[in-house]
Amino acid sequence: MRKIAVDSAPAPSVRFVEIGAEQAGQRIDNFLLRVCKGVPKSHIYKAIRGGEVRVNKGRTSADYRLAAGDQVRIPPLRLPAPGAARPVPPAAFPVVFEDEALVVLDKPAGLAVHGGSGVSFGLIEQLRAARPEARFLELAHRLDRETSGLIMVAKQRKSLLRLHDMMREGGGRKRYQALVVGDWVNDRQHLRQPLYKYLTPSGERRVRVDPGGKPAHTIITLERRFGRYSLLGAELRTGRTHQIRVHLAAAGFPIVADEKYGADEVRQAFARQGLHRMFLHAGSLDIPHPLSGEPLSLRAPLPPECMAILRYLEGSNK
Repeated sequence: MRKIAVDSAPAPSVRFVEIGAEQAGQRIDNFLLRVCKGVPKSHIYKAIRGGEVRVNKGRTSADYRLAAGDQVRIPPLRLPAPGAARPVPPAAFPVVFEDEALVVLDKPAGLAVHGGSGVSFGLIEQLRAARPEARFLELAHRLDRETSGLIMVAKQRKSLLRLHDMMREGGGRKRYQALVVGDWVNDRQHLRQPLYKYLTPSGERRVRVDPGGKPAHTIITLERRFGRYSLLGAELRTGRTHQIRVHLAAAGFPIVADEKYGADEVRQAFARQGLHRMFLHAGSLDIPHPLSGEPLSLRAPLPPECMAILRYLEGSNK
């Protein structure tokens, strides 16, 4: 008689989790991504939208922040088998600063900070894979995939909450460098256009200047002029999605090699010169330490490919 192989893996079932002090303050989507390792992000968001994920027996939204004592219903999402090989390759990134409260890394361009939107994993998943002994590693903020530079990762719940508070209250300065198309004139200029997030018909996330959008404030300073191009400093006073990119594009000075808000011909021209990324770098961070309050002044130099482009433009203008 022919034998039929039966999958012995247990079927996923509903789970109920009570939130403790360490999980309190986390967004529920981030909590579920940690608890349901290996489940595609799209499945988790679908379960939240469909009301399968519940908090205290009620429906919730992806941006809900958990409180200690909350009862979370986790639907039967299929998880990896116990003991399955870790799907995320571990990776080490240049460490700019680290202590018991946080680690600040220099993120390369082209790497997402987390998985999702067609990306199976990002910096935070690779960092966790490289540090399996770490009990807590959470992004304190985000950087676009094509932006390089300083990214803060909290190593304790209290430091994460304090960093979030500081960023909401404007405590600290994040400064970027951007090479833009156009001859920028003003030494210092405030851009305050409201920004609105939307999806294209293909499902791609975009942002535009719109009176119905959220308030946004970027301070631009001129660093160097190269005729048709300018190197600018950009300081964020709010943290909206694609804020620097959209503010500069709306002002008529799109960032070089920005595939969403810039011109294809510019990106192609700079690719021929060896630049295969957007020229936007988070190079400066001045912020009080989240626990001690001591001032932190952290720097990440422009990557070699960006420095090479500046040398090329400098030579072209002689």
